[in-house]
This record gives sequence, C-alpha cells and structure tokens, in this order.
Amino acid sequence: MSTTTSFATLALHTARLTLRPTAPADAAALLAINADPEVARYLSRPAWTDIAQAEARIAQDAVDMAAGTHLRLAVEHESRLVGDCTLFNWSRQCRRAEIGYVLGRAAWGRGLMHEALTALVGFGFGPVMDLHRIEADIDPRNEGSAKTLERLGFMREGLLRERWIVSGEVSDSALYGLLRSDWARRAQSS
Repeated sequence: MSTTTSFATLALHTARLTLRPTAPADAAALLAINADPEVARYLSRPAWTDIAQAEARIAQDAVDMAAGTHLRLAVEHESRLVGDCTLFNWSRQCRRAEIGYVLGRAAWGRGLMHEALTALVGFGFGPVMDLHRIEADIDPRNEGSAKTLERLGFMREGLLRERWIVSGEVSDSALYGLLRSDWARRAQSS
C-alpha cells in the first residue's frame, strides 16, 4: 500500500450494506451503539457515556483515514448506521493488520457483520492494501464474535490470560489469525 493512500472517500457495497467513512452526522447513532452495555460487554474499553466520545472518534478517524493509517468504516443497513468495522495497527513491512468491529444489538443475528467483514477482509487482502495477514483479539466469552471470525476462516491461534482490565473486570484475550492464502483457498472453494 502506498503511504499516500487516503481512505477518506472509500465506500464498499454488499448485497445489503454500504460500508463508508463515518461523518459528524453519525455521532448520535455511534453513541447509541457504543453506550449499550450489552454491546460494550466484551470490548477492550468501557461503554461510552457522552456524545463527545463519538465526535472525537469521528474526527480522529477522518484524520487517520485521510493519512491512510487505518481504515474504519460505518456499516449502514437500510440507510441506518448499525455498526462499524476497522483494519488498524498496520505493520506495512509485515503486511499485517488487526480487525475490529462493533454491531448494534438491534442488528444482531442477521449475518450483517459477516457480510460487512467479508467485504472488509476482501479489501484488506486486495491490491490496495495488499495484506498478508489479518489478526483479531477478542474476549473468549464472546461466542458470537468467535463464530463470526471462524465463519470467515480465521483460526484461533492462542489465548493470553488476563490481558485486559476494563472497568475493573479482568478478562482473557483469544487471538485469531487469517492468512491471505487461507482467504484465497476459501474463495476458490465457494
């Protein structure tokens, strides 16, 4: 990937979704999703409590995406923001990035995040980013997230005990990885 690549105007489309950069108008929807204790239960940070947190993240994302240092896209379904997904912590030398995602509770159980992540992973392994490996770090108690990753072809590669402390709660971290070659084999067999 070129160090001058900007993702500020990137949009990915699937059968049901549009993935696009967040905008200031998305702040209230992002706050509603990230403030929900059930949604934030397994995140590596506490639930949001103030609109300023959403506004600050949108502003920082605009800077980072314009610089091409990370990629966070809003997940829009039927013209409503239902979550977001991210490729971050790039190591350009190793062609590796981490993946993150959050989905509002009202959108759970419909395969929307699988659809969004399929597009995001495909873009990550495509010619623009040219990633070799994508990694995920999830709370192992989050069975839905584990199933989503495994359905995409990610393999559980390890467990880091008591890695996170969020709001006083200690939790482990399950590590997952997906290689570009795994993704290509999966695409060929589909």
